[in-house]
Amino acid sequence: MKRKFACLVFILVAEGCLAQSFGQKLSSVAIQLTNDQVVYDPSYFSISYPNGDVPEGKGVCTDVVIRAYRKLGIDLQKEVHEDMKENFSEYPTIWGLSRPDTNIDHRRVPNLMTFFSRFGEEKPITTDPEDYEAGDIVCWNLGGAITHIGILVEEKSGDGKRNMVVHNIGGGQVIEDVLFDYKIIGHYTYSREP
Repeated sequence: MKRKFACLVFILVAEGCLAQSFGQKLSSVAIQLTNDQVVYDPSYFSISYPNGDVPEGKGVCTDVVIRAYRKLGIDLQKEVHEDMKENFSEYPTIWGLSRPDTNIDHRRVPNLMTFFSRFGEEKPITTDPEDYEAGDIVCWNLGGAITHIGILVEEKSGDGKRNMVVHNIGGGQVIEDVLFDYKIIGHYTYSREP
């Protein structure tokens, strides 16, 4: 009996060690994306719905986030579209649209910021690296009306102080130490299990 109990305890402990938080899972799949060769391409594409994606080997910063979540079974194209269809007035109007567009809405940083603030957790924007963790989504203003988005991962900067970021700012899907390189305008977690 003692032996069976000890084996059961060992199995439970081992399973607990293998269990990952959603943030760790998102971090892991984001890092995997850096192995894919992707050319920065902001073109408008007609894509299928749901689970549509731009052509393989192409993408922008939002596509990194979309592809990472999709690897975890979450289709942001569908989720953003469904919310925009019901709550269009809650989303930015800077593009002059009068209705949702399944081809592009989820690929716009301000729309993702709105979605994450509505359904995720908005986290504080600070300059303390301790306030940021793997799996967090961070949005930046690069100047003027240019916005950017990336995923924080478990890998740390060279000095060990900051989480690295997986993003695509023009050089493909890469992992870089850029958390505080630009003005942070959004900080979120969105961890709904599919």
